[in-house]
Amino acid sequence: MDKVVNIEQALSLIKDDTAVMVGGFMANGSPEMLIDFLCQQNIKDLTLICNDTGLIDKGVGKMVMLKQFKKIIASHIGLNKETGRQMNTGETEVELVPQGTLAERIRCAGYGLGGVLTPTGIGTLVEQGKQKITVDGKDYLLEKPLFADVALLYAAKADRAGNLIYKGSMNNFNNVMASAAKTTIVEVGEIVEVGELDPQEIATPGIFVDYIVKGRSC
Repeated sequence: MDKVVNIEQALSLIKDDTAVMVGGFMANGSPEMLIDFLCQQNIKDLTLICNDTGLIDKGVGKMVMLKQFKKIIASHIGLNKETGRQMNTGETEVELVPQGTLAERIRCAGYGLGGVLTPTGIGTLVEQGKQKITVDGKDYLLEKPLFADVALLYAAKADRAGNLIYKGSMNNFNNVMASAAKTTIVEVGEIVEVGELDPQEIATPGIFVDYIVKGRSC
């Protein structure tokens, strides 16, 4: 199945109130072309799931500047002062999640697990409102799966069936997010025919990918 489509067709799925996961780590590995397209649309009240909120002029930070998110779930927001300002004024709800916990919650969603037990956050504000479970005399927090309607990712190379190859640290959250959304859309630097990729280099199988958009080369 050829999964290559134009950007308008792929992103037509994103409406107001959509929950979106966006790959990237300090904006490295973020789908910049997809983000730029969404910045031009009159879309609002999105929920963002991302490691961080990028920079003011890079990654999802550009959407933060336009106030397109009603809620942000991320590990840290320190690189984007606008996110912190919106959080402090109550303009945007921000839920901070320890980075490892965030990755595991996303992985649980993709793998069909009921959650993950972690000691991270015990005795802190993180544990408020969460179920605590004791195993062999040690307390853990039950962190539940984190799903999204749409995942927006970036890959260095892909074939038309959606098999993905990342380069360096762009692998970060892109791979784990691919399986945790109802629809996965990937901006790809280079697209090749099926059979041209080395199977040993494929990080994300095409079964997890719904649409591919030809984007900027890394």
